[in-house]
Amino acid sequence: MAKAVKDPYRCGECGWSTAKWAGRCQECQAWGTLEEIAAPKKASLTPSAVTSPALPIGEVALEGARARSSGVAELDRVLGGGLVPGAALLLAGEPGVGKSTLLLTVASEINEVALYISGEESASQVRLRAERLTALSKNLMLAAENDLGSILTHIENVKPTLLIIDSIQTIASSVVDSAPGSVTQVREVAAALIRICKERGITLILVGHVTKDGSIAGPRLLEHIVDVVLQFEGERHSRLRLIRATKNRFGPSDEVGCFDLHDGGIEGLADPTGLFTSRHSEPVPGTCVTVALEGRRPLLAEIQALVGNDRDVDYGNARRVTSGLDSSRTAMSLAVLELRAKVKLSGRDVYVATVGGMKISEPSADLAVALAVASAAHSLALPSDLIAIGEVGLAGEIRKISGVSQRLNEAFRLGFKKALVPSGSDVEIAGMEIVEVSRLEQAISRVKIGK
Repeated sequence: MAKAVKDPYRCGECGWSTAKWAGRCQECQAWGTLEEIAAPKKASLTPSAVTSPALPIGEVALEGARARSSGVAELDRVLGGGLVPGAALLLAGEPGVGKSTLLLTVASEINEVALYISGEESASQVRLRAERLTALSKNLMLAAENDLGSILTHIENVKPTLLIIDSIQTIASSVVDSAPGSVTQVREVAAALIRICKERGITLILVGHVTKDGSIAGPRLLEHIVDVVLQFEGERHSRLRLIRATKNRFGPSDEVGCFDLHDGGIEGLADPTGLFTSRHSEPVPGTCVTVALEGRRPLLAEIQALVGNDRDVDYGNARRVTSGLDSSRTAMSLAVLELRAKVKLSGRDVYVATVGGMKISEPSADLAVALAVASAAHSLALPSDLIAIGEVGLAGEIRKISGVSQRLNEAFRLGFKKALVPSGSDVEIAGMEIVEVSRLEQAISRVKIGK
């Protein structure tokens, strides 16, 4: 008789085991991931046939791994060239962010046979969206299925080069006894689709749901077995959409693609800077422009600040409101600005925001935030052709940041002639006045002198 397993229930997410079944894993806190495992069977391993002989690495053919364009330049930028035959991609994002719209556009622009499987909508509903997007291509085949076996039959009949599954959580396999979307179903369905697509050189794109905290729903194994993981982001009330590669076996994993989602569809933005800055006819107090790096991409962003009137008595209830910026870093910058640069902010309401719904989390925007607040506090308009980049420390020092040359070149290309950068940056650009500063109070003084 086979020996009984000590802990017969194991979590499919983290591998934690227990003697009794429970609805929630006590290690990773995931729900519905405990599965019963069978007793191990003693078996001897014997050599078996190989799928292909081992070759010197220099003799391995490259034709099967050449990327082809998806028809959407911004997506190609993130993928590192385009879609690779046999590759498996996972696209995740919030509901309504535009995942299906983007994939319909790709399926109609790729100029190859594409099979779009809809598990959430009927075929007629997808057809209506395709008409609105002008994505009615003869090479785009559409089917509404929820069974894995039926999808495999469609693959046999259509023989596509691109397969889109929208979404993986709605597909179920008849050989697995669990509900669609469960950890077991998602794992088995994804593994089966990836295996057949790699055998036939079909590019597979899986649409994945996200949880309340923004992480991809389903087993963590799903992100490991795919080749590319893409995150689609965007505010519900903004037209801007960003797509990031958090994992990419065929290209860089720090690229960002920008898209404009509107009633007529979705379009790539090769130069999205205009969305994050606003042009004023005259200089306005409380505004400062910086350059943020989204992956490898420099994007100009405008910081706007509004400071309330000074009160005779500080009751300790002044408001600090941020939008698009990290609230903790902004509060730190305000404290340094008041204590080190002697800008009075106690008892005054301070509002700091970015333009166009852009979110900035990197510390290089600290100097621009401090200058914008100081400009608003003193009603002093900064020069309209000035940018400021640098991290502000608690002692009031301006620390070095990465990619200074790349940021300044992008700013100069868009017409900015002056720049405040940390000391030691050692960057020179013909036609651009670059001022190195080491302290926050020095930066504020330089701005006043330059004005």
